[in-house]
Amino acid sequence: MTPLRAIGWPYAGPPTDPAWAQAISAHPHARPARVTEQHRSGYVVAESPDESYSPESLPDWQRAKCPPEQRPAVGDWVLVEGAGNSARIVALLPRFSAIKRGAAGEHYRQQLIAANIDTAFVVCGLDADFNPRRIERYLLLLTQGGVGAVVVLTKADKDGADPDDAMRTLSATLAQGVPVVAVNAKDRDSVDALSGWLGEGCSVVLVGSSGAGKSTLSNTLLGIDRMKTAAVRAGDDRGRHTTTHRALLAMPSGACLIDTPGMRELKPTGEEDVAESFADIEAIAEGCRFRDCKHAQEPGCAVRAALERGELDAGRVGNFLKLRDEVAVASSQLAARLAQKSNARVQGKALNKRLDEKYGKH
Repeated sequence: MTPLRAIGWPYAGPPTDPAWAQAISAHPHARPARVTEQHRSGYVVAESPDESYSPESLPDWQRAKCPPEQRPAVGDWVLVEGAGNSARIVALLPRFSAIKRGAAGEHYRQQLIAANIDTAFVVCGLDADFNPRRIERYLLLLTQGGVGAVVVLTKADKDGADPDDAMRTLSATLAQGVPVVAVNAKDRDSVDALSGWLGEGCSVVLVGSSGAGKSTLSNTLLGIDRMKTAAVRAGDDRGRHTTTHRALLAMPSGACLIDTPGMRELKPTGEEDVAESFADIEAIAEGCRFRDCKHAQEPGCAVRAALERGELDAGRVGNFLKLRDEVAVASSQLAARLAQKSNARVQGKALNKRLDEKYGKH
């Protein structure tokens, strides 16, 4: 296994993706490296599991107006020239997948969580942390980003934990083809159930709320106590933020693992396809009398009829309607933002043309 392959290089040989090949050929003196940490002051990149460094980033990324999704994130591949203190990033290679969410606040912004990920382990504890609605929200964001998902139920060893009951609760999720695995995150033999997604060159990210057991699971998978852990609060099982930033780590299996801080807010970006994540509900909605049925008070609503017959879970339908509305709002905000940027470009070109006509081209 080559050093690059050990940190998730997606090709056994030269890149077969035309966009990657073109970008690499445009910088013949550069070499690929992967972003392993992202900080406010810059990035840490690696070309092998054993060595990392902090290159100078592109000037555009340091400007406040640069959209967050256009800057690198943990998992991104970049091209680097130079070495030591003179190392600098010269290009960002195209992403084949990305995990994004809408950033908190009034104004529309996207936050990039991780890039070039094969599989996301959606970690949820079998205690007060267990929340099927939050799992559905994660799955919506992951599907939009082109990332495969596995729901990992931790704390299966805890008194009162009932993995079978949790599986029944997640039956609709299972019906969508999403694997659900219950583990004791402290037991190496138990977490071996996840080995099928941790092969050579694979990149896996752990997402979930604080206290779900992500760092404990990371330590067991890595075989060392690399990530700091802490006990959850008594009474409500809420966790503390033991992981403070995203970091990419090489695993003994040849896979890469990214642990992330707990996320308590998961706003859609407006690019999600709710119908794809709730295909079971959408299939029933095909029987509604009106094509634009909102599944509220309209006559002939097949979804409400299925609810009354007990064929659909009321919580899942409620979450579907909530996410549908949130995505619609975010989509409108995204469209307004894109239109604003387009108008700004048109006005900028018009201004430059007037200046050229008045003063001549420089």
